Amino acid sequence: MANTMKCDIVSAKESIFAGTVTMVVAHGLQGDLGILPGHAPLLTQLSPGPVRVLLENGEENIYYVSGGVLEVQPTIVTVLADTAVRANDVDEAAAIEARNHAAETLANQKGEMDTSAALAALAEAAAQLRTLQAMKNRAGRG
Repeated sequence: MANTMKCDIVSAKESIFAGTVTMVVAHGLQGDLGILPGHAPLLTQLSPGPVRVLLENGEENIYYVSGGVLEVQPTIVTVLADTAVRANDVDEAAAIEARNHAAETLANQKGEMDTSAALAALAEAAAQLRTLQAMKNRAGRG
C-alpha cells in the first residue's frame, strides 16, 4: 500500500490545491473525516469548515471550504466546493463582522426567511473563524 495519495481541492472559480499528500482531514456533516492512503471509496457532503492537508514533507496546509462534496477513490481525494480559500486568505475581521451582523439579525428577526438567512450566515462565519483558529493552533499561536 502506498504512503501517499493525490489530492485536489477545487472551488467553483479555480483549483486551490493539487498535490501529493499523506492525509486529508475534512469536516463532514456528522463530524471530521480523516482520509489516509488506501481509504475505502467514499462520497459525502462537507459542512463549512477547515480542510487540513498533510504533505509528504510533513508540512500541513489548511483551507476553508463553504461546504461541498468529498470524493475518495483508491489513489485520489477530491474536494469540490462552491467556495474554497487558503486559510491565510480568510479575512478574520470580515468573518467577525459577519458573525456579529448575523447574530444581530437573529436578535431582531422579523420572519422565517430572515432567520434562515441569518443562521446560514452565522454558520459560515463561525466556520471561517474555526478555520482560522485551526491554523493558529497549528502554528502554536492559539
